[in-house]
Amino acid sequence: FFSLNSPQSHLVYLFHSAVSVLGEIVVNEVNFVRKCIATDTSQYDLWGKLVCTNFKISFITDDPMPLQKFHYKNLLLGEHDVPLTCIEQIVTVNDTKRKQKVLGPNQKLKFNPTELIIYCKDFRIVRFRFDEAGPESAKKVCLAIAHYSQPTDLQLLFAFEYVGEIYHNPAKKVNGIDPGGGGGGLSSASGQQTPLFETYSDWDREIKRTGASEWRVCSVNEGYMISTCLPEYFVVPSSLADQDLKLYSYSFIGRRMPLWSWNHPNGSALVRMANIKDVLQQRRIDQRICNAITRSHPLRSDVYKSDLDKCLPNIQEIQAAHIKLKQLCVNEPFEETEEKWLSSLENTHWLEYIRSFLKHSAELVYMMECKHVSVILQEEEGRDLSCLAASLIQVMLDPYFRTIVGFQSLIQKEWVMAGYQFLDRCNHLKRSDKESPLFLMFLDCVWQLLEQYPAAFEFSEMYLTILYDSARISLFGTFLFNCPHQRVKESTEFAISKNIQLGDEKGLKFPCVWDWSLQFTSRDRLLFHNPLYIGKSAPCVQNGAVKTFKRSKSRKHTYFFLKAMVSHSLPSEPCSGIS
Repeated sequence: FFSLNSPQSHLVYLFHSAVSVLGEIVVNEVNFVRKCIATDTSQYDLWGKLVCTNFKISFITDDPMPLQKFHYKNLLLGEHDVPLTCIEQIVTVNDTKRKQKVLGPNQKLKFNPTELIIYCKDFRIVRFRFDEAGPESAKKVCLAIAHYSQPTDLQLLFAFEYVGEIYHNPAKKVNGIDPGGGGGGLSSASGQQTPLFETYSDWDREIKRTGASEWRVCSVNEGYMISTCLPEYFVVPSSLADQDLKLYSYSFIGRRMPLWSWNHPNGSALVRMANIKDVLQQRRIDQRICNAITRSHPLRSDVYKSDLDKCLPNIQEIQAAHIKLKQLCVNEPFEETEEKWLSSLENTHWLEYIRSFLKHSAELVYMMECKHVSVILQEEEGRDLSCLAASLIQVMLDPYFRTIVGFQSLIQKEWVMAGYQFLDRCNHLKRSDKESPLFLMFLDCVWQLLEQYPAAFEFSEMYLTILYDSARISLFGTFLFNCPHQRVKESTEFAISKNIQLGDEKGLKFPCVWDWSLQFTSRDRLLFHNPLYIGKSAPCVQNGAVKTFKRSKSRKHTYFFLKAMVSHSLPSEPCSGIS
């Protein structure tokens, strides 16, 4: 298998040399290395140099990649490159002594390796042979990869080295573009930028866009004075005073006060809320919050509360399903045992959990759209399952979030700024016991909707695939931290240690993943667009009936394409589905 969720599965990077990124240095290298392409034959193997840098591992060869028909370029990564943050496990093998060892960051290697096997987080398995290479050089490059792919501290991730170079050398640019601004890239034909929701004005514009006239932007957390896991600015009912919010915040887990996500045109609001830990005050505060939300509705409708911890799989169950899915995709040849493979796929529970999220989100869509009630998504900390559920509800209800810019703004609003713990959940430092692929599950859920309503989405499955791959590139600050406060705190400490003058800036500005020009040319970015998209006016619910589309039966090597059981992913509620 190539990567099951990576562009390499169906399109290939057209590079045969190492790509130098600002701040990148070569740590170790070895010549006369053979890269194994197929598992059952050496006919297609490539010869070249294996290089370890502080950003990635590169295999540099003059040999063309066999059996490939399509090409496109990633401007940061070569065809054979693997970002260090994408590496999950490193195994060294000695054929003669029949030994193998899983390499940790500071371990010694007592034998000279004849083979290096790299297991990647995107399901790739990359194998290198050292039959003709110098034994000591092979050992050193293996140890270097193990050391640099398993950093002991957040500030050792490559993004910090890169942004430090930018601040010390402001004239330097990568690919002709200055990435230090942190703003969104031009993502659509209209040249519209992606709002990052770091400022008061971004939230105010979203209130006006959704017509939430009874809600206001709150700056009570400016400077992260109330909660370090909330954004500095967020939206609350107009009837709630700042003084009340400060008082109530002590009763919520993590001091995470209720967060407004979105308003339906009928006035129904979508709100996220952590659990109230103060048992004595729980009923009073809960009633006060619900009353404020009710008053913000033009019909003064009741509030419907959904306890996500009780009705959705938890992060441990999702992680267990992902591990089983990975084992299945890596170890089981699909073509030879199709019936057994599909049965094993069902037993991973991955698709069952996707169906659970889609079904529950569709039920809440029904409550907001047909019952005209506001919905509160309640979760213990309010920063995991609620990210996914809130995002799916908005994708189903708001055509803006099915455009490229809108979808990116949704991820910024509901994941990045709302405190989804990307550092821990993606396990960038390889030592978190909190790893769980919720963000991947969200993208898979969106892919299921894209398959069922192909005319409703501006972006393509290629876009979703590349977006997830970008979460494994440690150059971008977007998916690197557990919350905005951590970015400010860690980057400020780094700036002080490197004598970087920040001025009025709140921490260093890391490159933003939404600036796609850092990775792809304008021509290659056309692949992000769905040719079947017919605009926001295309109705996908007609007279209360969900409109369906014929699906492709082609087999595709990414987990967005694991389609068994999805024929009943969405319930047939009279008003549920995509609006």
